[in-house]
Amino acid sequence: MLLKIYPENPNPKDVRQVVEVLRNGGIIIYPTDTVYGLGCDITNAKAVEKIARYKNVQVEKSNFSFICSDLSHLSGFSKPVSNQVFKMLKTYLPGPFTFILNANNNVPKYFKGKKKTVGVRIPDNSIIIEIAKELGNPIMSTSIHDDDEIIEYSTDPELIHERFSDFADLVIDGGYGDNIPSTIVDCTEEIPVVIRQGKGIFEE
Repeated sequence: MLLKIYPENPNPKDVRQVVEVLRNGGIIIYPTDTVYGLGCDITNAKAVEKIARYKNVQVEKSNFSFICSDLSHLSGFSKPVSNQVFKMLKTYLPGPFTFILNANNNVPKYFKGKKKTVGVRIPDNSIIIEIAKELGNPIMSTSIHDDDEIIEYSTDPELIHERFSDFADLVIDGGYGDNIPSTIVDCTEEIPVVIRQGKGIFEE
């Protein structure tokens, strides 16, 4: 199913429709401020496992990130951070960044394995923010890669729908996506380290 939602003013009825799909264990594809993402409710183990199998990874060894609706939502899944890190998160979020933080016990066990960290995002995209807010849980997120040798990420929601209609329960058409992923910053040690340069420009 392809559902058009306008980023300027997401229709609450459409947002509720997406949330219902997520609550029923569905898998969605959605726009962010970078590339289109593939995800589900983090609390639904079956949906998480289905995506992991599709990506050919084990959940506990995966680099799936969590999309949160705001900083207080995000802080529910990480250990307390220093004032310096909090200021930094406040400066760069919402935005095209994934921050790796030390995970707390609210992160479902199946994500952890030996890993004690969680990658968190608050994209600058009102569609997915409203969905996460209405759902009340973060949305697990992984990028959609294109089979094309030149373009690494799929940007056209209609083509994404054609390609993933057998796998995803719902594809949100929020307009063309970007083909540059988020910048990943590891904040688990005292000094933050950029481990992937993407769309976001991080200045220490």
